[in-house]
Amino acid sequence: MAAPTRPGPTRPGPTRTAPHRHPVRMAPLRRPTAFAAASCCLAAALLTGCAAPDTRPPASPTGLTAQAGSATAVHVMWEQADPRDGVSGYQILRGDALVREVPANKTMVDLTGLAPLTAYAFTVRAKDSAGNLSAPSTAATVTTPAAEPADHGPPTAPAGATGHPDGPRAAVLSWSPATDDTGVTAYDVYQGGVRIHTAPGTATTTRLTGLQPDTVYTFTVRARDGADTSSPDSAGVDVTTATATGRGPGTAPADFGAAVAPGTVTLSWNPPDTGEQTREYQLYVNEQPTTIIQFGAGAVPTGRARYQLAVTEPKGTAWALKLRARLPDGNWGSFSAERRVTLG
Repeated sequence: MAAPTRPGPTRPGPTRTAPHRHPVRMAPLRRPTAFAAASCCLAAALLTGCAAPDTRPPASPTGLTAQAGSATAVHVMWEQADPRDGVSGYQILRGDALVREVPANKTMVDLTGLAPLTAYAFTVRAKDSAGNLSAPSTAATVTTPAAEPADHGPPTAPAGATGHPDGPRAAVLSWSPATDDTGVTAYDVYQGGVRIHTAPGTATTTRLTGLQPDTVYTFTVRARDGADTSSPDSAGVDVTTATATGRGPGTAPADFGAAVAPGTVTLSWNPPDTGEQTREYQLYVNEQPTTIIQFGAGAVPTGRARYQLAVTEPKGTAWALKLRARLPDGNWGSFSAERRVTLG
């Protein structure tokens, strides 16, 4: 019988104790105070140049007209916005529905896909670069005519075109009626490649005004149908206006000036005496045509004209500037005196 085994002595090992944990107290969340919120707003304003948001809408477009070009199309036109309004585009609405958007340099649009013998009301509203919308313009109403046979081609060119001067600033043109399978709706008079006058489709004579004394003009006439398809040009008609008594007025903008400021060049001049308001000018910089300056309805200067150019070229850039006006006859007038500036 085996003797019982005694347990051997045990060796004491290292004693492990649980780490002592200190309770962590979380600070309660606090809502931002009015002072903190104001500080954030102030910081945001400083980052954006302390400029208040632009919420002022542009003025409503004026001079809206609508004319049916066919049984399914309408031509809508309006006056250009004042450049000071900063308009970036226009929205065209039929009733309350938005049907077209166009950039600021367009003031007319053809709307198609309409129904024959239907009354429509159109309005236009202006939109600026900040997204502000003007109130809608006064509505222009129009009723599309009955559908006509398909247009199979342009009208014939007006034949037998003749003309004669009517004093120093006017001329009278005549022509024989053009023919078209759907009917002629208008006659357009061109000079120098620019349309300067439109007569009704029933007319065979018209009077042109705003011409310059002792000047040779070559006019052409085009017929236009309800689909806005134009005929070829008529034969050219040369007309020399009569000489005015004494020296006629000059066509160059007078007392042209250019003032430089950081980021801008401000132009000023006296408009030429053309017998009518001058709405359009062409600016040349360093002998190159650079931009067209246009004044919308109600913004045409009656005295000294001014226009401000935004400048992105570096400091020290030299510019030679001159200006000329679009005359009522479609030609460009004489250049102003040249002004040389250095951008600052």
